[in-house]
Amino acid sequence: MNIKNPLKAGAKQRSKRTTLSRPEDERLSIGSSFAYGFQHVLTMYGGIIAVPLIVGQAAGLSSADIGVLIAAALFMGGLATLLQTIGIPFFGSQLPLVQGVSFASVATMVAIVSGGGGLPSVFGAVMVSAAIGLIIAPVFSKIVRFFPPVVTGTVITTIGLTLMPVAANWAMGGNKKAEDYGSVANIGLAAVTLALVLLLSKVGSATISRLSILLAMIVGTVIAVVTGMADFSKVGNGPIVAFPTPFHLGAPTFEIAAIISMLIVVLVILTETMADILAVGEIVGTRTDSKRIAAGLRADMGSSLIAPIFGSFTQSAFAQNVGLVAVTKIKSRYVVAAGGVILVLLGLLPVMGRVVAAVPTAVLGGAGIVLFGTVAASGIRTLAKVEYKNNMNLIIVAASIGFGMIPIAAPTFYDKFPSWFSTIFHSGISSAAVMAILLNLLFNHLKAGNSEYQSVFAAGTGRVIREEDLTCLEHGDRFENGKLIDCDGKEVPIQSAEKASEH
Repeated sequence: MNIKNPLKAGAKQRSKRTTLSRPEDERLSIGSSFAYGFQHVLTMYGGIIAVPLIVGQAAGLSSADIGVLIAAALFMGGLATLLQTIGIPFFGSQLPLVQGVSFASVATMVAIVSGGGGLPSVFGAVMVSAAIGLIIAPVFSKIVRFFPPVVTGTVITTIGLTLMPVAANWAMGGNKKAEDYGSVANIGLAAVTLALVLLLSKVGSATISRLSILLAMIVGTVIAVVTGMADFSKVGNGPIVAFPTPFHLGAPTFEIAAIISMLIVVLVILTETMADILAVGEIVGTRTDSKRIAAGLRADMGSSLIAPIFGSFTQSAFAQNVGLVAVTKIKSRYVVAAGGVILVLLGLLPVMGRVVAAVPTAVLGGAGIVLFGTVAASGIRTLAKVEYKNNMNLIIVAASIGFGMIPIAAPTFYDKFPSWFSTIFHSGISSAAVMAILLNLLFNHLKAGNSEYQSVFAAGTGRVIREEDLTCLEHGDRFENGKLIDCDGKEVPIQSAEKASEH
């Protein structure tokens, strides 16, 4: 009779559960989750409030109505983050991705507002284009096989590089019209914050090291208060509690031109969110298949479809928070979900939002240098896994990153092009993604016509031995432990080129 040992069986079951568990499913204590979640909120707060500020000013709204737009952006960002991280059937990638108002749509929304459509036309265009994006999301997810490391590494690297101007702008003060923009004081405060991040990261305590971004921002803000660079006097102005009222700024209207232009933006957002999903999957070390990507894209489009009801806009994953995951090594999606709860509360409690808004932009800039740089470093690490021997992968990486840097180095490069074209390629991330995908198809999938003799761009990517060096070898020669051994087992002396020239 074969009697199973219950202890061994239990151990096997535990081992199986451990093997099957995903890094992103790790659960931390409630206190730790909200502390790390708050760090995510601080990281993306400047970006999430920038869009309603810009669009609200372009629409000529009063400060009170702009405040409503900001509250709506925070509220919807929190709901979208919860949908993305916790997930429901068919919606949510269940990855540590923070969602918020997409900056990619700013130029298009300002154009719609300036063209006379007003915010109702923007809301209508967002709803229709998001509905179309929701339908085509599975099609986008099917192209995941065209995202090997040579593509994902290129896109992740570009994400980090394209965010660096944002960090630099923050470090200089954030507002180009301000008198102190680019002042030594602002850049000095950013430098102090950066130094604090680096020093706290070196501390032996794992908790302090992981909270280095948050702690550095708190200390940086305290320094700003002491030196008179932070102003919290307006925190008490306005309501303490406020719920976003549906269609407070008008019911949506539907105009064909606005919908078409916004649909182009949605395609860009789908591309960028897919890149962010692949990036965070690479950082976390978990599988991101087409099913999971489709669920993540549906969460993006589903939340974008609902957002205009509460007075917000298109939602997408925030690339800067991908960098925070890489820096802190906190891979739990529940931590980001806690950040989503905080965002919802900030949307319901404007007074809390005003407190966070008082954090000096220069402090965010100092932390952003590390965060965004880490994203680029993660991409470089992925590119290190790519095989460059006897293929065209080097030119794929070179051309794609170069193409992605064009709108960053020259922001007006595409101003003379048609609006639909400039909308797509004005984003360095989508530019690099499009180029990397097309070149990967051209060189690695459509191999018909490929030459056996690789381009000059591929030269030097593998080991090369000169033909005259081979003529010096004799039959039976071999290398062992760095030494040349002949057929009789005797070592053959190797003379340097300098000594050979002396004889």
